[in-house]
Amino acid sequence: MSFPETNVALLPALQGQPIERVQRDGVEYVVLGTAHVSRSSVEAVDALLANEHFDAVAVELCDSRAQSMRDPEAFKQMDLFKVIRQGKAGMVAASLVLSTFQKRLADQSGIQPGAEMKAAMDGAEQRGLPLWLIDREVGTTLKRAWHSVGFWQRFGLLGGLLASVFEREEIEQAEIEKLKQGDLLESAFSEFASESKPLYQSLIGERDAFMAARLREEATRSATSEPRRVLVVIGAGHLKGLCTLLRDQQSDPATEVEKLGATPPKARWPKWVAGALVLLVFAAIAFAFHRNAALGTQALLSWVLFTGGFAALGALAAGGHPLSIVAAFIAAPIKPFRPGIPAGGISAMAEAWVRRPRVADFETLRDDIVHWSGWWKNRVARTLLNFFLVSIGTIIGEYTAGIHIFKSLI
Repeated sequence: MSFPETNVALLPALQGQPIERVQRDGVEYVVLGTAHVSRSSVEAVDALLANEHFDAVAVELCDSRAQSMRDPEAFKQMDLFKVIRQGKAGMVAASLVLSTFQKRLADQSGIQPGAEMKAAMDGAEQRGLPLWLIDREVGTTLKRAWHSVGFWQRFGLLGGLLASVFEREEIEQAEIEKLKQGDLLESAFSEFASESKPLYQSLIGERDAFMAARLREEATRSATSEPRRVLVVIGAGHLKGLCTLLRDQQSDPATEVEKLGATPPKARWPKWVAGALVLLVFAAIAFAFHRNAALGTQALLSWVLFTGGFAALGALAAGGHPLSIVAAFIAAPIKPFRPGIPAGGISAMAEAWVRRPRVADFETLRDDIVHWSGWWKNRVARTLLNFFLVSIGTIIGEYTAGIHIFKSLI
């Protein structure tokens, strides 16, 4: 059930603030819906902590986002070679692109998005209260969102991310107001989230269920004989869904957390299709040698020149060092015989080795990438850009080479 607490609700800082009080399994959850770019939300968090007794504080953050807020400089310790080897370059780049959206909001609104979450964490620490991080890992959410949509919608998502990098106009006030009532991830993909039910579900609906289960799970772990009160600080866009699920959810919380926190398995069919196409190309090259040694040599040369050439163009477009361009040209043609790190990864590691990122590159990374030219100026960003453009160039080269070789046999 929900019930008001009038003596606290009359505080000026809480006037007009969306607050729900939900009691479940002997625990009272005081759920504050906040605006991610509003000073009043920070004041509301402080007012609740100062005027009510709580046994714990829960925030709409995952471990990685909380760590980023606690230590904004932690990303300076990023090991680029490790990121590339582990195949996390895409996730790091997506996070950086989202950070440009955050910085533009902060510059325009005068307050850093998530300041109310930081206030809740600081308040819990000052009072010696347990802090519950209840949101799903942002990387898992992005992966589940990516897998929830079709092939063509993914191009739209990528286009939206790229547009946010090159967009230089001020964010419209209506968009900022929407963010005050919504969610940063939802706002970043607002156009697609509103039109795609699966995308909205992965970005918002699943997280509502995940956070409700996490609250119940944490309450079970810290069960005592005394009634407990927990302050829950979440974005206003999650308030209704979370409170409804917190009242009605009947599944085992640990099972629900495990299910919704699982990373979706990678689809195998794209690799199978790509592998089949490469096998067809090499079968065509073998057939060309069978017909005529000169024709076979020409087909093999076409494969090397097209795949290596387009990969090298990708490195060149990224402003790569000559050595990373050469690495791209060599790695792309032998990709089918060299499973593991893609040609983009090899070229990017060569770029990072020759032009090793400096401390200053990490210090200015988030400021540099707000402007599109910063992706070429900053050594960290340029290495990630090299990875993507070489990978795209390699794919284009493979298809172009295949078409050229098949035409030569007709």
